[in-house]
Amino acid sequence: QVQLVESGGGLVQPGGSLRLSCAASGVTLDRYAIAWFRVAPGKEREGVSCILVPDGRLYYVDYVKGRFTISRDNAENMVYLQMNSLKPEDTGVYYCAIDMSLRIGLTLEKEEYDYWGQGTQVVVSS
Repeated sequence: QVQLVESGGGLVQPGGSLRLSCAASGVTLDRYAIAWFRVAPGKEREGVSCILVPDGRLYYVDYVKGRFTISRDNAENMVYLQMNSLKPEDTGVYYCAIDMSLRIGLTLEKEEYDYWGQGTQVVVSS
């Protein structure tokens, strides 16, 4: 049974940093793509970043480029999202998800992701 568990969310002031973690069980991440999505208040779920774990290819949406870094630890079966220079508009519930299709490219289309974590809340506020 595939399970993803996010952690690391919290309340942070604008300009601060958080590191989100996604722990996987029931699946070995080193074959698949993992993505982070977020749901901001009153908005649809949107993709933030994804990583193709086997070769480390990355993708970021424009509004997080230069601020967020996605990484993986194959030995620990974990994926991380380091978030720096946080802004109030980064507030939301962050989810990790796994695409088990073994596609060659990267996608942030939420319909392409098969399993999701329960989410971790991030609040950026002074």
